[in-house]
Amino acid sequence: MPGTAPAAQPAADPGTVPPVHVTIVLPCYNEQDHVIDEVERITKAMDNSGKSYELLAVDDCSTDATLARLEEAAPRFPHMRIMAFQHNSGSGTVRRIGSQQARGDIVVWTDADMSYPNERIPDLVDILDTDPSVDQVVGARTTEEGTHKLLRVPAKWFIRKVAERLTNSRIPDLNSGLRAFRRDVSLPYLRLLPPGFSCVTTITIAFLSNQHPVHYMPIEYSKRAGKSKFHFTKDAYRYILQVLRMVMYFNPLKVLMPLALWLIGIGLLKGVFDMVVHIGYFANNTIMIFVTGLIIASLALLADLIVRSRGDV
Repeated sequence: MPGTAPAAQPAADPGTVPPVHVTIVLPCYNEQDHVIDEVERITKAMDNSGKSYELLAVDDCSTDATLARLEEAAPRFPHMRIMAFQHNSGSGTVRRIGSQQARGDIVVWTDADMSYPNERIPDLVDILDTDPSVDQVVGARTTEEGTHKLLRVPAKWFIRKVAERLTNSRIPDLNSGLRAFRRDVSLPYLRLLPPGFSCVTTITIAFLSNQHPVHYMPIEYSKRAGKSKFHFTKDAYRYILQVLRMVMYFNPLKVLMPLALWLIGIGLLKGVFDMVVHIGYFANNTIMIFVTGLIIASLALLADLIVRSRGDV
């Protein structure tokens, strides 16, 4: 992101850095009271699993002591690598840069707010290790514990149903923050990630739209520690736009052609009605509806041609 200069710990000699299998990207923003508890939980689970890993803790220019706590605890966690952003860039930017700089074959995204069962990260990785046909594993939450619950639940249900319709896939949880995926599969799509929370929606739709199998593992979801950074009105609006944007990027016919066909059909029926009621006369709105449908259909075909010639789908 322009203007963002992540400052990482000094890199070791590549010849002395052992290879790792899993990179866990942990965005941290104003999590001073619990970030070390989360780091301990993740590292304990990964140490017990026996998998080689690195924990990439990215401080997104916190205004509290989050970065200081991470740096103070660093000697206790030899597998932790700290990266510090000079400007607040959003969780999507953190996850994008963290995934691009990951050394592991498998990348795990999670949060540092104690809401996700991070002790189950090895379970997500195991699914990818044992089933080569799966490219992403999502922790599908069985409960909703966020703020604005009465508004979030129906809004998220509606957005999820739109995404299911547009991707022809069943999606138990569209925007879970806990997921693991194959890094090499994700690389072409990382540039599409928006800076905010809808990055998790984007990576889900990108995989589904390109026939990369996604597996959903039920998980418990706890009330977050600290203050939520989610703003219902602004972020819900961004979620809807991002779903439409991603499907338009990969399959514009899904978005535009149904509307075009409806308008053309309505225009034809209205034209028949006009001919019966007003013989030899078409109303102006009949012509406008029909022509609008033709224009949208033409745009849909043109957009689809651009997508097919792009070479990354």
